[in-house]
Amino acid sequence: MLHQAPSIYQAPKCFVTYGTMGHVDPKQIPSKGKPWTAMSELDYIHKVDLIIPQDVYDVVVQKMAERESPSYYRVAMSLGQVLETKFLTQYIKLEGILNLYLDRETYERAGLEGKPHGIKGDRGSKPRWKISYNLREESMRHGRKRFDRLLYACKNVLNQPMKWLVCNASSSDLNMDLLEGLNAAKVTSSPRLASDTGINQISLGLPSTILAQGDRESLEYSATETYEWLSLVRLESPRIVTGDTIDPYLSRYSPPEADSSTAQTQVCKLSWQGFLSSSWLRGLFVDIVTNCPSQSWFALSATTFSRNILGGCSELTFLRLPESSGEFLMWEIKSLD
Repeated sequence: MLHQAPSIYQAPKCFVTYGTMGHVDPKQIPSKGKPWTAMSELDYIHKVDLIIPQDVYDVVVQKMAERESPSYYRVAMSLGQVLETKFLTQYIKLEGILNLYLDRETYERAGLEGKPHGIKGDRGSKPRWKISYNLREESMRHGRKRFDRLLYACKNVLNQPMKWLVCNASSSDLNMDLLEGLNAAKVTSSPRLASDTGINQISLGLPSTILAQGDRESLEYSATETYEWLSLVRLESPRIVTGDTIDPYLSRYSPPEADSSTAQTQVCKLSWQGFLSSSWLRGLFVDIVTNCPSQSWFALSATTFSRNILGGCSELTFLRLPESSGEFLMWEIKSLD
């Protein structure tokens, strides 16, 4: 029997949700139930894609023009500067989780308490140690033993400046005094437009028999096909463009129901990339829901930064189904640390 060694890589899991949304009041944004809780759970968002039909583009873009583009700051700092009292109290407002991944030599020199990262026996030729701190805990204050030990390591070992990204995750204005003193550079994430001349349109609605019979297996199969198609639209893949003649030896993909009767449609994609907050994503979502015609479909996707050295990230994709009363499909891909 062939034995495969365990790997530190854990495959992400995908969760599919079918639901119905009620009326959304922009002045009272819901905080409970999906998709709201799923959006709130996202942090460190790296990229957002909005896919809409061409015929509603003008309406959506007009609303986008009224919104201020999201921004963040890029600054060079040492870890010790991040842990200074003023910076901690003014900028570390949410979870404040600090994860350090160190090689053996640095880990031993730092003298901090951590644990080997990965499954025992399969950590490769360059093993690493993971050290975690919750900077919002009471023990992480100047004068406390555990915090002072971290400061000592920052002063003597972890003292090289690094590039940091700073994002305002709250609704209040960001205090700029400290950032200006550090010569922080402001970066604005302006939307990028991509439009297709014509793609093979698939049926985005769920067959009524699936819902009537509560057929979970068929729901997962149909949702997987739809998610695959949306992913190719996000990638601007030529595989879904009308008239694509790729050699089947190179790609066997064909859209569901791809035959002579398949309709063609034009879609647009607006993309934001940078360091984005979940609160900004919720605001964008509300604007789209309340301004996009109720019988039109749209898809909004958000991808987070990786939270570990393996490159795994989490993702959320929301699809409002066409010609429905608020019905939606939502995919949540959760990366395991």
